[in-house]
Amino acid sequence: MDQTRPKTANRASQMSPVAQRRRARTRGQTLLEFAIVAPLFFLLVFAIMDFGRLFFVQMALQDAMREAARYAVTGNQMPDPGNGTCYSRAQSIMQAAMNAAAGSGVNVSSITVTSQSGVTGGVSSSGPGNPNDLVTVTFTGNLPLMTPLIGALFPANGYPISVSTTFKNEPAFPSAQSYPTC
Repeated sequence: MDQTRPKTANRASQMSPVAQRRRARTRGQTLLEFAIVAPLFFLLVFAIMDFGRLFFVQMALQDAMREAARYAVTGNQMPDPGNGTCYSRAQSIMQAAMNAAAGSGVNVSSITVTSQSGVTGGVSSSGPGNPNDLVTVTFTGNLPLMTPLIGALFPANGYPISVSTTFKNEPAFPSAQSYPTC
């Protein structure tokens, strides 16, 4: 049993009225300081999370471009699940980029495939380049940010992302007329 304090008395009743008012003011001051500092602290925490996510997405998209370029340099094609045939080389490259970038949260603006020989890949294009051509795959998009205050500093409330990679096509792969079936 504690002999230093009486059983019936508590601390607040032992304080003088002046000490009680001082303690009440201190509580109010602490609350006011927290109200001033908390928004800045949370803004800083969410900004760190936004920029960490931004760097993660940038690296994930760079990996997606490497995955798409694999289709470019090897001359491979993906099967088209809609009609049982193959996508064109350019469509295969774009589809590989879209599949690898899925789940990153980026709004895709465009995916372009260009080659040294001037063949540009689009949905209706026959293919991006010939054997031994340099092929560039470029992804452009917009990453919406989690923090509205930070997002307002960027156009369209998001960070514009552009990622590209360049590879050289393999020396020999099937020509556009003799693509194997997928």
